[in-house]
Amino acid sequence: MSEQQLPVFAIEKIYVKDLSLEIPNAPSIFLERETPEVNLQLNTKNESVDQELYEVLLTVTVTARIKGKVMFLVEVQQAGIFRIHHIEEKEMNPVLGIACPNILFPYLRETVSDIVTRAGFPTVILNPVNFEAIYRQDKQKTETDAVVEKIEKA
Repeated sequence: MSEQQLPVFAIEKIYVKDLSLEIPNAPSIFLERETPEVNLQLNTKNESVDQELYEVLLTVTVTARIKGKVMFLVEVQQAGIFRIHHIEEKEMNPVLGIACPNILFPYLRETVSDIVTRAGFPTVILNPVNFEAIYRQDKQKTETDAVVEKIEKA
């Protein structure tokens, strides 16, 4: 009997890779009393660091505006290094695209909330994100784009 290797999934390190805060209209923006319009952009990226090590990067950009003026702009890159071994190739993308971002997101949420509060603004709490839905949507778009490209070449 051949001995099957057990899957390995371990968090090696979680860290803030990049952090940026801009308050371009200070100090006058602090005098505004209206509720800001908040826009959120979220991206994930991953790359192999070593044979069994992968860096997963979760980037969020939060922009708050009042009357068209930027109140603040925060960009955070929350990263993690994960040891992943003995996982089938077809399972690797969901682990990197769903499981790892789910682990990183609470850290990202806390960093955004903390930096916005320290900047003198009311707390911003990011709503939960369904990384499985995002992963499936991205996968479907990639497959659709490949089919369209194939048809256009024909």
